[in-house]
Amino acid sequence: MNDPHTDARLLERVKESDREAFRLLFEKYQPLLFRHVLFQTRESDSAHDVVQETFIRVWDHRRTLDPRLSFLAYLTRISGNLVKDDLRRRKRHEKLDAELPVPGPSGAEDPLRYLEATMLEENLSSAIGRLPGKCRTVFVLSRIDGRPNREIAGMLGISVRTVEHQINHALKVIRRRLARYLRGS
Repeated sequence: MNDPHTDARLLERVKESDREAFRLLFEKYQPLLFRHVLFQTRESDSAHDVVQETFIRVWDHRRTLDPRLSFLAYLTRISGNLVKDDLRRRKRHEKLDAELPVPGPSGAEDPLRYLEATMLEENLSSAIGRLPGKCRTVFVLSRIDGRPNREIAGMLGISVRTVEHQINHALKVIRRRLARYLRGS
């Protein structure tokens, strides 16, 4: 089974500055990475920028690639750092814009329900964002992207049992952080 398009072979070729191999890896992983980053940033433009910068950094550091390691894990680590940088930059911009008046909520039929739903969504997003890196990646791939555990295990180079453990851990952490909403208070 000597498939010239396996990730390891493609990474070997990228290390040798093979642009076609890089393009194949980009086409394979860009959609998945975009969805993952979009979930974190909640902004399409920011997600596109982070994904583009991630692949630029891969190309710039291609000589240090290790084809034995999971390429997806490498991409998510780079993109995760870029998302953190983007978040810090956005917070600085928000601070500068703090003096501008913020429009109030539109006339929703039930403002209390709207507020509760918004708070729950923000708290859920925050809880997911606070999960440890690999745990968050596994959870997003499973619960947001709907990928099967076996596929996630293969993508990240971990066992199916580890995937299951990471999902269970994520669910426990999220339940704890959302306990007051789950009790209906």
